[in-house]
Amino acid sequence: MSTEKFLKQRGVEVVVDGHYTLPNWYDPEGRLRTFACRTNRVSPYRMIVDVPVVGKVGDYLSSYFKDFGKLDGRISDTKRGSFLLELDVNTATRQKIADKLVWLEQKQKDPDKVVELRRTPRIIPAKPHTTLTLADGAVHECFIIDMSIAGAAVSSAVQLEVGTPLAIGACVGRVIRPFPSGFAVQFIEKQHYHDLERLVVRPLGTVNRGLKASDWDAIADEPEAASA
Repeated sequence: MSTEKFLKQRGVEVVVDGHYTLPNWYDPEGRLRTFACRTNRVSPYRMIVDVPVVGKVGDYLSSYFKDFGKLDGRISDTKRGSFLLELDVNTATRQKIADKLVWLEQKQKDPDKVVELRRTPRIIPAKPHTTLTLADGAVHECFIIDMSIAGAAVSSAVQLEVGTPLAIGACVGRVIRPFPSGFAVQFIEKQHYHDLERLVVRPLGTVNRGLKASDWDAIADEPEAASA
């Protein structure tokens, strides 16, 4: 099925964090890479998932979402930064997903939940895709798992070592910690809360605007943060 056709069918626009593995994506030790992801629209039969690495139509993959559990399926359509996953689950699991979607939809309408989210120091951007720029000028797309005024957690096809200087959008920082689905970046300067999403989430081709040589000089002068 195409993404456009699914958008005309019944589904719930719900954001649930998860992670997934793709066939033939391995790390240097020969283990399957794990990438972070986030649902965009879900039904008991398929879901649109925002991802850092899209894969190919026909790829069969495994995924895990905290509200749905382990879900296997096959990619039936791809867009830049997302794919449509046809769920390969039994009838009981489809009913479980349907029940969970009803609960999540009601939870999203709860005004107390909105207040709770506004108090949370970690921010999940509405648009999770941005780019990271390395000190040599190389630009890679990445997926924002979450962010704060002090840094961001990202998932990307590129794997970087602790201490690597980079910019996430227009915010310069350094890799401080790897984790199974990505790595954490600490900004060299804390950002203003209201400017954070505008600075971090930048369209491809505009990320270098606002980055100056002095930004890289500043990070070169900074001591490397501990990875703990």
